[in-house]
Amino acid sequence: MSEFLQLAFSGLTVGAIYALIALGFTLIYNASDVINFAQGDFVMIGGMGTVFLMAAGLALPVAALIAVVAAVLVGLLLHRLAIEPARGASPVTLIMITIGASIFIKGVSQIIFDKQFHSLPAFSGDTPIPVGGATILPQSLWVMGTALALVVALYLFLEHTLVGKAVLATAANRLAAKLVGINVALVLALAFGLSAAMGALAGVVATPITLTRYDIGTLFTLKGFAAAMLGGMGNPLGAVVGGLLIGLIETFAAGYLSSTYKDAVAFLMILVVLLFMPRGLFGSRTVERV
Repeated sequence: MSEFLQLAFSGLTVGAIYALIALGFTLIYNASDVINFAQGDFVMIGGMGTVFLMAAGLALPVAALIAVVAAVLVGLLLHRLAIEPARGASPVTLIMITIGASIFIKGVSQIIFDKQFHSLPAFSGDTPIPVGGATILPQSLWVMGTALALVVALYLFLEHTLVGKAVLATAANRLAAKLVGINVALVLALAFGLSAAMGALAGVVATPITLTRYDIGTLFTLKGFAAAMLGGMGNPLGAVVGGLLIGLIETFAAGYLSSTYKDAVAFLMILVVLLFMPRGLFGSRTVERV
């Protein structure tokens, strides 16, 4: 039982990270119909930026804030310089653009930073907390708490603010939103900025556990994408559930089978969803009027 709990705690920790990345996918997809394969690179920017800013002598909160702002700026530039000029292009073209942007970000990052793995000190020490015969690291609580806080904040923003309602209106019908006076271009830029901020925050809190490097975003992108697909692309609740499920399945597979299969879980889930559940767990049928 203690082994099961230990694996569950680890699975929920990594699952919370995947959930935040999947939420970033969902936010951009809902607002712009773009699947952003540079989403994981925002995680890298948050982690690597914080590491190097702390190495330059800044305190953790200041370094993290600057790293998140830098990720937001990258997200805004991605929208303005890559996505906006290709408005009206096919989904495949937009996906290729985001993949190209991801490659570009990695190339610039290895010049600005380096090619080594880096970590951050745990925010509240690294003494394990005993729970039911197992232990959980304080940093895991930071990861899960940050994920929960961001999910609640995103919900409140979308449901209880005028700007959030504008995002939802744009997601529902972009043309109708434009006709009632919503600045659609600004809303799309906001979606990219928010998704970048969530990814960067995930990178900051995850780096003490997972380490970070200039190319770590690729794996995070694939697992966040798998989580978004499993939950149902475009469904925020599905993104959270999908992320937690991917994390748990991945961890239990590594614990009870072999760690060799750990990274294969996300790819397997993508295949299963495409073959048997193309709309995911919480996806709904779409109806188009003609």
